[in-house]
Amino acid sequence: MKKIFQKIFKNSRSHQDGSFFNELEKMLGFKPNDLSIYQRAFTHRSASKIDEKGNPINYERLEFLGDAMLSSVIAAHLFNQVPHGDEGYLTKMRSKIVSRDHLNELGRDLNLIGFIDSKVPTSHFGENIHGNIFEALIGAIYLDLGYGFCEKFINHRVIIPYVDIPKLEGKVISYKSLLIEWCQKEKKSFHYDVFDDNAITGERLFGVKLSIDHKIVAKARATSKKKAEEKASQRAYFAFQNKIDAK
Repeated sequence: MKKIFQKIFKNSRSHQDGSFFNELEKMLGFKPNDLSIYQRAFTHRSASKIDEKGNPINYERLEFLGDAMLSSVIAAHLFNQVPHGDEGYLTKMRSKIVSRDHLNELGRDLNLIGFIDSKVPTSHFGENIHGNIFEALIGAIYLDLGYGFCEKFINHRVIIPYVDIPKLEGKVISYKSLLIEWCQKEKKSFHYDVFDDNAITGERLFGVKLSIDHKIVAKARATSKKKAEEKASQRAYFAFQNKIDAK
């Protein structure tokens, strides 16, 4: 199996064994065992690689595994560190730590995109590529060295530098969810009116008008409906912050 992977990756500049091993060891803080697993973690589907059974070789399955491992380690940490936290509190705190924005930040800090084997220029990737590769890397660590090393890496790269429980308690991960929750508690009606709002440059944008109790309270534009709704919700939150926080 190892010879097969070496043949598959031998023409990839990102995955030359010597430099790849050295950079990987620095990043992990310990020596990797099976390089082929990590090479898979940095392979984009556009590389169109398959194994001897015809299965695709890319990071997506490892991303799935890494997401589960990350959630497990973070959940255990919160369970031990916050004994007074109920299930709802622990779930909300874990969501803040493993949010897509935070995972993207972690991936950027480690410059993981520089290791990607892809036929697509890195400038064409969306923002989530950073977090996707970070999760795939965690999945690779688990397969290569087991749960203990996986936990060690997450503790070193995520928990120690980023998990500050008092700060996280006040962090908002979704202004839309927060605003909807407030409207429901206060029995206020709300409505997001989404429409195409193309820019002069021709870029497709979406506009949103957010109404509360039939009055427009915020407007926003973004490249997706979800982003536009979140941006409008953030503006509305700051407009009603004193009332919302009082609750």
